[in-house]
Amino acid sequence: MADSQVLQELLQFLTPSTRQDVKGKALEYVLSFTSSTTGRQCLCDDPAYTQALIGLTEDTDPVVCRDAFKGLINLSSEERIVKTLCNEKEFISSLLEMVADASCVLADAASMILSNVTRTEDGCQKVMDNLKGSDCSTDFVKLVEVFCNVGYNSKANLHHLGDVLSNLTQLVEGRKFILDREHCVIQRLLPFTQFLGSEVRRRGVIAALKNCCFEIDAHEWLLSDTVDILPHLLLPLAGPEELSEEDMDGLPDDLQYLDDDKMREQDAEIRKMLLEAIHKLCATKVCRQIVKDKKTYVILREFHKWEQNESVISACENVVSLLIMDEPGPELENLNEIELPDDMKKTVEGDTQEK
Repeated sequence: MADSQVLQELLQFLTPSTRQDVKGKALEYVLSFTSSTTGRQCLCDDPAYTQALIGLTEDTDPVVCRDAFKGLINLSSEERIVKTLCNEKEFISSLLEMVADASCVLADAASMILSNVTRTEDGCQKVMDNLKGSDCSTDFVKLVEVFCNVGYNSKANLHHLGDVLSNLTQLVEGRKFILDREHCVIQRLLPFTQFLGSEVRRRGVIAALKNCCFEIDAHEWLLSDTVDILPHLLLPLAGPEELSEEDMDGLPDDLQYLDDDKMREQDAEIRKMLLEAIHKLCATKVCRQIVKDKKTYVILREFHKWEQNESVISACENVVSLLIMDEPGPELENLNEIELPDDMKKTVEGDTQEK
């Protein structure tokens, strides 16, 4: 019997009312299909499989419940499955509520599914709608609170909430929430650029910060003492090199006299995102001057000597080019409003894609 026929036969047993041993065996077989691209594609053809797994996430048997979540984590890596999940409003709300439940043993699984769902624009919007809706007890404020409290759930690390936050900041309303000046949200996220406990969490926060840097109207506030974002972006790029007194004059306090064992960010993708965020902050003359005055060039000069990754080196050179170039006339101060020749676009525009 072909695999698709077997799956179709087993579908009838993927219900909470099915005898536990039969249900467990059927789920085990379906779960094996979710671990490969070919298998997932087979399950994508009929949304009934996804809906059956959603039903089993509420099973009374914790093993069945756990395996159903495993299957949904794998399946939600497929965009076609995300479209199916986007129509399951109650399930999306339950995932958010699981993340906010400090005693939930499956909170990590819920956050992973939310991470996958929010990778698409439609999925992002559906999750945002749930966060704003009256039917869901978890809102954006709670989501940030959970993320920023590292020990919130002793049974889950919730690192993948960083991915969820970064994905949500692809939306204008997501960025506006993070940049809300009354709630001080972004200030709570900044320390995680140096969080050594999880690369996933660091990457998520830095991607969210980079996305927020696309809001040019917020740049002066981000660079002001109220937020002081620049040292948090530069510190992961700084190394143990001894700097002269002249170099340190004007350098933010957090970047002076670093320990001899100070290590730079080890992940090349994260280093590149940090540079791209700084690049975005250089869009206007006023902000370029702030970035220059805080001796950004000194940190990037030493970083450039150390960096080996060609893509990251290029991103570094793009920032340095903006810092050392002659300032254009008043009518050209905002680089985002200038029509540039093709050969200059790479340097001035840098990376223009939100992550």
